[in-house]
Amino acid sequence: MITPDFLSDIVQRAIKQGATDAEAIGIETTEFHVEVRFREVEKLQEAASRGLGLRVLYEGRQASCSTSDCSSHAIDELISNAVTLAKHTSVDEAATLPAREELAKEIADLGLYDPVVAELPTERKIEMALALEDSARAFDPRIKNSKGATCSTTIGKVSLATSTGFAGEYRSTVCGLMVAPIAKEDDQMQLGYWGDRQRSFDRLDPVEELGREAARRALRKLGARKVATQEVPIVFESDASEELLNDFFEAVDGTSIFRRASFLVGKLDEQIAAPELTIIDDGQMRDALGSRPFDGEGLATRRTVIVENGFLKNYLLNTYTARKLGLRSTANASRGLVGAPVVGVSNFFIAPGVYSPNEIIASVKNGFYVTEMIGFGFNPVNGDYSRGAAGWWIENGQLAYPVEEITIAGNFREILRGIEMIGNDLRFRGKLAAPTIKVNRMMVSGD
Repeated sequence: MITPDFLSDIVQRAIKQGATDAEAIGIETTEFHVEVRFREVEKLQEAASRGLGLRVLYEGRQASCSTSDCSSHAIDELISNAVTLAKHTSVDEAATLPAREELAKEIADLGLYDPVVAELPTERKIEMALALEDSARAFDPRIKNSKGATCSTTIGKVSLATSTGFAGEYRSTVCGLMVAPIAKEDDQMQLGYWGDRQRSFDRLDPVEELGREAARRALRKLGARKVATQEVPIVFESDASEELLNDFFEAVDGTSIFRRASFLVGKLDEQIAAPELTIIDDGQMRDALGSRPFDGEGLATRRTVIVENGFLKNYLLNTYTARKLGLRSTANASRGLVGAPVVGVSNFFIAPGVYSPNEIIASVKNGFYVTEMIGFGFNPVNGDYSRGAAGWWIENGQLAYPVEEITIAGNFREILRGIEMIGNDLRFRGKLAAPTIKVNRMMVSGD
């Protein structure tokens, strides 16, 4: 078993062999996954893995190695290889560990581990997947087929130790459900999908609700058509808003900033969006998928306001990018077993507004309600944005008919400033979350 004390010993041995600084991480997981289709179990797998990674620094140089073998011989080889490699890499003065005073002083209990998830029997997970698909298939006679349903669980433990004095660990669980029914009418077939992921079992939406929602999402796409090219208001359903937020992350990632590969370089404390918009990254939310007591470098996670009432207040940073920019880390270091830490999100979300999704739709005389984003098309350097999309056309404040094979385009500067209404329907099903959003205008390209 990998423990902080075990990792601390490895770190000290690396120092004795010549490393200037070192950090060691241990990741242990047990993953379960079942796929069912038409009440038959098509795939059932469970796998346990354990890995140990060591990153060493030597006079401004760094290297990393990993192993799944924790025997004495393997650890000796791991340390020797990492120190030797570090001495042959190029110097990067920003490649340092966090200062001792920056490190987490205690390991906060954020409710990341649910014993109910950890102890779910295989039979129960199969039953949940079967009931999920049954619910979707029974919703409407036009649900003719299915790509199946899944139930998965992950039980994990992360341990970290550094030569600057940090040693800690935390356990976590995740349970996920997903179903993908297929609706058919005349000669048209449409795929819908829906699910939920949570750390705690009792926070999962009921399987019956998830199945019905997946069926509704398939049915509402039947009869979809194209529309003429035009500039109109756009309403992004919450799932589509999350796609926007994911693209926005790339623009506030400290790596993009110090490389000058973002349209937000040099924009701190400037208004970049409508006053209605506030974006937050919070690693301390209890029982949330993006929460953790410390980041990949041992800093206590925190709540960071990225955009406040339209003003850019912070970038997302780890120690390296903070050093490059002369700023303070926001405790957003993310890492695996090998390589230097990168910048990642915790719980990254758009603060909810006061409008219901129906009120937002009702405010549009002629426009596009986006329910699905397709492909990639964001340039963080200049903000240009173009994505395939599907959804519903809005006429006189009502959803009139489904549309597909549409492209929406604009520039992220104008998209951010053009936000007019934000919904009250924020719901976390992952690390990113966003409510329904209305943007005053974007170009819609169809026929």
